[in-house]
Amino acid sequence: MADAEGLTHFDARGQAHMVDVAAKAETRRVARAAGAIRMEPGTLRMIVEGDAKKGDVLGIARIAAIQASKRAAELIPLCHPLHLTRVGVEFNIDQASSAIECVVTAETVGRTGVEMEALTAVSVGLLAIYDMCKAVDRGMRMEGIRLLEKAGGKSGHWQGR
Repeated sequence: MADAEGLTHFDARGQAHMVDVAAKAETRRVARAAGAIRMEPGTLRMIVEGDAKKGDVLGIARIAAIQASKRAAELIPLCHPLHLTRVGVEFNIDQASSAIECVVTAETVGRTGVEMEALTAVSVGLLAIYDMCKAVDRGMRMEGIRLLEKAGGKSGHWQGR
């Protein structure tokens, strides 16, 4: 666990503040995040076959994820508002685990990274799937939401395990 001295969102007195990024160089920044939602096999079948009463579950979830990426700064108090240049959303069906994985890639050219935008997008994309299917499967569970990779900026490239 990091100590308070290593956390950038706290000043010398330990008070929360928004990090000043004015001196940072504008660079291309990319972040990829992922997470999954597990469900009953019948629920997964309904989604894949397009039989959900509320419509195209993955299409709606994709739009929800993209919208969420653009709203990360409104939801996370110390997150900088960014001009995103691209947000890609992929859904991978895992029949064996009765799950859908959501993978989001967020990109910008700016002074701060896009990790929060990618993570927010994954979370809301999965929530949209839950919302559209909760009438038939309230036991769905979201799990494994995590940063996969980030690139750009002073800290360079990072890839998770």
